Amino acid sequence: MTFVVTENCIKCKYTDCVEVCPVDCFHEGPNFLVIDPEECIDCTLCEPECPAKAIFAEDDLPADQANFKGLNAELTKIWPVITEKKEQPADATSWDGKPGKLAQLER
Repeated sequence: MTFVVTENCIKCKYTDCVEVCPVDCFHEGPNFLVIDPEECIDCTLCEPECPAKAIFAEDDLPADQANFKGLNAELTKIWPVITEKKEQPADATSWDGKPGKLAQLER
């Protein structure tokens, strides 16, 4: 099992989760984070740290977010690893909880 970053992270990109990851499995894109399913050790530390509640265990992934499992795996191959917390985007709180953000994803 792995953990998956879902749609609500788009344009929020809080990095609190990155700090607690013991295996550095997070990768950073322009406005989204992803988890490398090959590196994730299922430690559960990241999920409660996400202010946007955008991280789910693979087995608990909501049906409408299932496509993010493949998207996480795909984007980890092209985005760099992130290991330290950064400032959130200035408008992160205004995007938190907004539906339909997939079109806003920057690759």
